[in-house]
Amino acid sequence: MSNWPKVTSENPLGLDDPSLFIQKGLIDGKWVDTQSGNTFEVNDPASGKVIGTCPDQTVEDTTAAIDAAHKAFSTYKSTSPAQRQTYLAELHRLFMANIKDITRLIVWENGKSWNDALAEANYAASFFSWFAAEALRTNGETIPCSVPGTRNITIKQPIGVVALLVPWNFPAAMIARKLSPALAVGCTSVVKVPSETPFTTLAIVELARRAGVPDGVINVITTDKHLQEVGKELCTNPLVHKVSFTGSTRVGKLLAEQCSSTLKKMSLELGGNAPLIVFDDADLPTAVAGTIASKFRGSGQTCVCANRIYVQDAIYDKFAAALAEKVGQFKVGCGFDEGVTHGPLIHSRQADKVDEHVQDAVSKGAKILVGGKRGKGTEYIPTVLANVPDNCLIATEETFGPVAALFRFKTEEEVVEKANNSEVGLAGYFFSEDVDRVFRVSEALETGMVGANTGMISQAVIPFGGIKESGYGKEGGHQGTEEYTITKLVAIGSRIKQ
Repeated sequence: MSNWPKVTSENPLGLDDPSLFIQKGLIDGKWVDTQSGNTFEVNDPASGKVIGTCPDQTVEDTTAAIDAAHKAFSTYKSTSPAQRQTYLAELHRLFMANIKDITRLIVWENGKSWNDALAEANYAASFFSWFAAEALRTNGETIPCSVPGTRNITIKQPIGVVALLVPWNFPAAMIARKLSPALAVGCTSVVKVPSETPFTTLAIVELARRAGVPDGVINVITTDKHLQEVGKELCTNPLVHKVSFTGSTRVGKLLAEQCSSTLKKMSLELGGNAPLIVFDDADLPTAVAGTIASKFRGSGQTCVCANRIYVQDAIYDKFAAALAEKVGQFKVGCGFDEGVTHGPLIHSRQADKVDEHVQDAVSKGAKILVGGKRGKGTEYIPTVLANVPDNCLIATEETFGPVAALFRFKTEEEVVEKANNSEVGLAGYFFSEDVDRVFRVSEALETGMVGANTGMISQAVIPFGGIKESGYGKEGGHQGTEEYTITKLVAIGSRIKQ
């Protein structure tokens, strides 16, 4: 069935609740423009048409948002865990009541297919419910002391104002994953939304306001031309005590350098280039399904998607044929259209990069089994490449698109060495029915996360994060709240008896 919304001049995105379509920033509880009146356009990737605008806010707006968050922190940090749980539980309820509108916003501004966008919306909701419970579990410790008459305890306290820099590829899930733990432990925030996909985040923040979150606790900056200056202010302003960023390794390094001026705590979830290994003892249908789940979710525009797919010689041809058959059944188009499995890429620059990687591989001997060409606009037809050599761009650069590049290997030792030959280490995957190998390879892969016999690892309950140049810090799990707290020691002495 078609999922096209009922669009009218009064309701241009066809939302059930048109008031969730917000085209302003948020500072101290007020939806605001910028003093200059300048705006930037937001486009539908499927049609290229403008669907709305947002204020092109400046450093001055950002400073005002930081000041508002700092003021709100003085009271919000003292709210009870039970009260913060109530805010998040109500936000989860409101989110689920409006999940179709959230899904519509994701499709409009990000271009995902309806099913993909709905899956993201449900994934985002899981963070609100998980961290609602975690709000009650910011526990300290009692530590035995070697000094007679002294008792050691630790307490967890919110770190302060946090800057949340979210990416365009998961407009709902990434703000949910960052904002939920901040709210849970008592932090206030300034959110910098991506210029490509601001509307989903703005709608979620409006739902948080309706859930009762006090004014100033969440502030939102929308910007395009002033991105670098706004980012620098968030990283260098001494009132901001923590920065959480999801994006490229290049930008992450720049932000880390800027944050060093005030020694801010950081969480960085950066580039991937994930390896996926199919051993000859793998169950073929499981390996194909897992590869599709990992590689083609979001049209390949995810940081944990498989980028280098290594297949052992004995199973290579069967796997390649089975994968190509499944991928050839995908339908690319507008996410609202009936039967569409994959939407367009976010913009033409991304489509250009994907095509460059495919053409480079083909020029060096790779064979196109399916796809290998552009569609209309920013679409790229889901692609499977066979006989990919080690000296092509895909082997060393993250493609961030719907291209499954299949490399051959002979031995376990060889493929583990190849998989680890990368400056980044976010996620890795492999398929094998050998129990010894499952443990052996899981421990050998130099990544922060491993999927063994599965291509889906993202969950609210797990510590999400990488190693090497994929960054540091964890999001999700009980570790997610720890990123937004400080651990304070309180040593209590006894009265000296005369």
